[in-house]
Amino acid sequence: MIRIISISVALLLSAASMAWAAEKVMAAPTASLEAQTGTRMLIDVRHVTEWRRTGVPAGAKEISIHDREGLAGFVARVTQAVGGNKKAPISLICARGVRSSKAAGVLAAAGFTNISDVCEGMLGNQKDGPGWLKRNLPIQVCKNC
Repeated sequence: MIRIISISVALLLSAASMAWAAEKVMAAPTASLEAQTGTRMLIDVRHVTEWRRTGVPAGAKEISIHDREGLAGFVARVTQAVGGNKKAPISLICARGVRSSKAAGVLAAAGFTNISDVCEGMLGNQKDGPGWLKRNLPIQVCKNC
């Protein structure tokens, strides 16, 4: 029974990733501007230890994909942050774009429809850009550390 559930969850996440692949990506400067103006909610999905190490993007909510209640807990916390409005504009950021992409797929599978991925992340990557920190975008001290 557990194996069947695990396979079902894996298939769901795979389908969610494919469904989300058509959604939009966003450069860090755009995400920063939209977070500062309140146009879009920016969510940092990294682990609390990473927030402590680098700070978080200014204006970002700290909602880790590493939730102690698993992905369901992550989805619940994001749902609460947007007041239940799954059409709310959300951007996700992590270190280099891997976890934010996964988080976008998870949220898409949960019914969220307006998701952007800051795919260069905080630290940057060769494909997508130098990252939030190298671009000297504003950061703030972690509130939930």
